[in-house]
Amino acid sequence: MTTPADRSAADTIVLIHGLWMTPRSWEQWVDHYTRAGFRVLAPAWPGMEADVEQLRRDPSPIARLNMGRIIDHYDRIIRDLDRPPIIMGHSFGGSFTQVLADRGLGAAAVAIDSAGVKGVLRVPLSTLRTAWPILRSLGNRSKAVPLSPAQFHYAFTNTLSREESNRIYGRQHVPAAGGVLFEGAMANLNPRSALRINYANSDRAPLLFIAGGADHVAPPALNKSNAGRYRRSRAITGYHEFPGRAHFTLGQPGWQQVADYALEWAVEATATHTPDYQRKPAPVAGH
Repeated sequence: MTTPADRSAADTIVLIHGLWMTPRSWEQWVDHYTRAGFRVLAPAWPGMEADVEQLRRDPSPIARLNMGRIIDHYDRIIRDLDRPPIIMGHSFGGSFTQVLADRGLGAAAVAIDSAGVKGVLRVPLSTLRTAWPILRSLGNRSKAVPLSPAQFHYAFTNTLSREESNRIYGRQHVPAAGGVLFEGAMANLNPRSALRINYANSDRAPLLFIAGGADHVAPPALNKSNAGRYRRSRAITGYHEFPGRAHFTLGQPGWQQVADYALEWAVEATATHTPDYQRKPAPVAGH
């Protein structure tokens, strides 16, 4: 297992969760990376600091979220650190990781099963199906919308049994911020989208895309299309696909292989990138 003393100047890892999830989705990764000697931070989206059970009882804090607020929340956390961290994000957390890297943050960045950002035009049918419980009604833009156990099984755990999926659903699932998903769906029509990226930015941290071969939410085609948008940048952009892995790759059996690959790639990549963002002013909130 890679440790901070190997070659990386980064001694902290910041983990960003996605829709329908909380930091609990990273629980095994936090322990795994902590045992390797890293300081590991897995902050909740703002307002989602309560545990899963409480958020299911009262999802009103989720309903009020928007992308600008979420991204700026992580921006402040990262800028307050003494040293640039490794940033890893899953699903929409992967989208936010891309934006944060574009802002010059992090020593290395890893987008796992990433949702798309502005400029990514390819949207597979399975992605649309997983988003439909929210996108089917404009009224969901201001609501926290849950998935049913069957919808969760299709979206997150399609390679697992229904029994195992239902167990994960009970422990991990929370309603999703409808406004966030609508923002993502409309990003290409919004010139001021929070998901806009300067794909030609050569000063950003090295960025790795990890895709799961059986992922319904963010299939390999979406991740490949996203990674390909960075071809004009001289900064390192990597892509790796794990066959047979679903969107719940953070907890699916074999997650250690994904976690180790992500960390080892990031540690290797930090040797080529020494950011100095602490002396740069933070962006205006929402931008």
